[in-house]
Amino acid sequence: MPLEIITIPCLSDNYAFLAHNDASGETALIDAPESGPILAELATRGWQLNHVLLTHHHWDHVDGLSDILDHYPAQVIGAATDAHRLPPLDVQVSEDETLQICGERVHVFDVSGHTIGHIAYYFPESSAVFTADSLMALGCGRLFEGTADQMWGSLCKLAALPDETMVYSGHEYTQSNAKFAVTVDSDNPALIKRIAEIDKARAAGIPTVPSQLALEKATNPFLRADNPAIQAKLGMKNARPESVFAEIRSRKDRF
Repeated sequence: MPLEIITIPCLSDNYAFLAHNDASGETALIDAPESGPILAELATRGWQLNHVLLTHHHWDHVDGLSDILDHYPAQVIGAATDAHRLPPLDVQVSEDETLQICGERVHVFDVSGHTIGHIAYYFPESSAVFTADSLMALGCGRLFEGTADQMWGSLCKLAALPDETMVYSGHEYTQSNAKFAVTVDSDNPALIKRIAEIDKARAAGIPTVPSQLALEKATNPFLRADNPAIQAKLGMKNARPESVFAEIRSRKDRF
């Protein structure tokens, strides 16, 4: 049975996630922006926390960890290449490693670009990938440390997952991402439809995360740098996708 996955709003626009196996009683937390909402969710559901999976070192993904560990002595997992600036790790992982979390196989992807050493966790049996600030709903993270070529490569890894995969990204940026996306992909009917759905959801206070990978591939301009219509819109017909991606990212940074 797929894991039960709970989306937890944190801070002003972050998300943390709990993945729970009802049969075994095991629970994993993906990222720890702040402790209060996460501890409250665990208490409400009566769940014990067994694992914490960290995606990268930025404060808004790790600051709640210490307080959470005071309540639950969970195993902390993160990237070996990022261990020097993450909270203390019990398990260090690298690209292509497989973990056993909550009774399910979990694959580790290096998705450097936003930061060097950023990782994503893919749960194939639950059709879920936790991408934090790499692939995001209608967007991707800023290139604070990596290059455009690195990020494009990371996004291509994630885009190769099955279309039904649900993408659990780290922030509620979707509405602002949509406003930019339409500037480079204005003739995309799937995008226009999605924007209306996003506006309706946000007006009702409903999270837009997670999103299905098939929808991201159809509407997220950062996954569509090889799309001829977008290339033509940018005046970059037949350009390398990496170069088109770099132009889209640059335009988003200035938007």
